[in-house]
Amino acid sequence: MIHLFSPLRRQRSAFEQEAMPHLEALHTYALHLCRDAADADDLVQETYIKALQNWASYEQGTNCRAWLFRILTNTYFNLRRTRRRHNPVDIDATPDLQMQAAEASQQTGIYRPIDLQLLDGVVSRHVQEAVDSLPPEFRSVLLLADLQEFSYKEIAEVLDCPVGTVMSRLYRARKAMQKQLVDHAIREGIVQRPPVDEAGVIDMDAFRLRARRAAS
Repeated sequence: MIHLFSPLRRQRSAFEQEAMPHLEALHTYALHLCRDAADADDLVQETYIKALQNWASYEQGTNCRAWLFRILTNTYFNLRRTRRRHNPVDIDATPDLQMQAAEASQQTGIYRPIDLQLLDGVVSRHVQEAVDSLPPEFRSVLLLADLQEFSYKEIAEVLDCPVGTVMSRLYRARKAMQKQLVDHAIREGIVQRPPVDEAGVIDMDAFRLRARRAAS
């Protein structure tokens, strides 16, 4: 009898050692996705149930964190799809826009991770509102990149999509977040309106410099 249950015990022990340390990160991610504590709890529980059921297919010693986040993300979007009553809208950029986003990552500060330290006067509620306002497809990429610090490749594995799609969504998510936070900071008088060049484009480097001077 002991011999029969030993493999199950070893499997359970390995699962607890590799999967359970990621519980807090998964729950934080689920909270931001669901925007509801009860739904987040259910999502994390369902994720771990599925992970345990499929543990035999997981190659131990590989990226367990990414594997768990993929299960959670897939579960979330599957549940969300069942609740939709209309056809989903394709929110992804065209290949041309994906290329523009990739080029922009080398040329402009807008594509870099959002520097929330420049907006210390913006209360966390407004940051959360800005995140919540993003479409789930954009919100998930932003959270994985800027909160969980996944690489582009890891995010592509979690979301099961091309790296170019990850870059495009992340570019658009950060741009939308940045605009909302800057607009709020300007309305509240926390920072001045950012400089605009002759083409009507915000000079983010000049804006960051001005924000740092104002904070000093």
